[in-house]
Amino acid sequence: MIAQYPPMGWNSWDCYGAAVTEEDVRRNAEYMAEHLKPYGWEYVVVDIQWYQPTAVNHDYEPFSSLIMDEYGRLIPAENRFPSAANGAGFKPLADYVHSLGLKFGIHIMRGMPRMAAHNHLPIKGSEYGCHHAANPNSICTWNPDMYGLRCEHEAAKAYYASIFELYAQWGVDFIKCDDIAREYPHCEREIELISEACRGCGRDMVLSLSPGPAPVERAEHLKKYANMWRITDDFWDSWRLLKGMFERAEKWCIHSAPGHWPDADMLPLGALRQCSDPDDWTHFTQAEQRTMMALWGMMRSPLMIGAEMTKNDEFTFSLLTNAELLNIGRDSFCGHPLTTTEEESVWIAPRSDGRGVYVALFNLSDEKRTVSVDTALLNTAARSAKELFTGASVVAGDTLSAELGAHDAAVFLIS
Repeated sequence: MIAQYPPMGWNSWDCYGAAVTEEDVRRNAEYMAEHLKPYGWEYVVVDIQWYQPTAVNHDYEPFSSLIMDEYGRLIPAENRFPSAANGAGFKPLADYVHSLGLKFGIHIMRGMPRMAAHNHLPIKGSEYGCHHAANPNSICTWNPDMYGLRCEHEAAKAYYASIFELYAQWGVDFIKCDDIAREYPHCEREIELISEACRGCGRDMVLSLSPGPAPVERAEHLKKYANMWRITDDFWDSWRLLKGMFERAEKWCIHSAPGHWPDADMLPLGALRQCSDPDDWTHFTQAEQRTMMALWGMMRSPLMIGAEMTKNDEFTFSLLTNAELLNIGRDSFCGHPLTTTEEESVWIAPRSDGRGVYVALFNLSDEKRTVSVDTALLNTAARSAKELFTGASVVAGDTLSAELGAHDAAVFLIS
């Protein structure tokens, strides 16, 4: 099964935006292999604009010159990814990531480059050209590089098959497809075509759809055609966004299961926005970072690190190597809130092996607060509890409680 557990890895967007380079990717892959791989981290994902030679930050350059092959398929810009020279594409970089025992992923936009259609380039393996597939009326509102496709035309199916054939040759293990998850209903058929091409390319790839919010009423369609889909727009290091995630997580948590995972987006921890300021650091407090890691774990969201990992401090490293916390996504099922108010939230997630239950207590208020839960609600006779951030052992009586600072969380394994 593809994505039997919530995928865990690193994505270049939060730290390098559109400007990531091969050197950045190799450096972070090496760090992951040396320090994080034993804890389940495995995917190394190159985010947007890897085909644009002039990208310098998080901004998009309207109608920039993109690098593509003779069939209208985007290929890496050699000035940023030197190993792609001589038509090698991402294969040398993917091979290097694989040599470290990790998996390699890339970001794509739905559709095809506008210039591929304007220049009437042929579609590989098809009698049609790119201009037959392109739909000039289907345009991304925030990035002008691409046209969506005429999904009723055979040329659209042929074009998607051609790009996934290329990605399989490169050795890609993870596809993040953008400008699509929230674009129902007009992109529904395009999701299906992308999924069919991905599944038919001869190589197992995780298919992740962005950005959100994906419509919860289309959950069954998403579960059928994708492995991950974003439940939010881009998530950054803002308490307002983090607190708002509790409502989204409650709506989507029932859909988390092997093969398909609602995605709360990347983890904006550690060193971020490096292409703008090498000294930039997450704006989240340590308490808020604990809350984020706890909520993502309890709802079983995929975990994708956004930091320049080689700059991790001791606290960031402790979060990314907390094996018991990270195991919630693999070891639990049916994580859901027991209660959520404006000031606090309590979540429960039974262990899959029946040996205990995870309980997360969240202080959503701006002041210190004691958060408690009646243990009669936990459906377990066990009373021995371990707090996973501190390692402290406690005995749960009629209630399980934690005194928490503003925006902080505690996670217990009761067994």
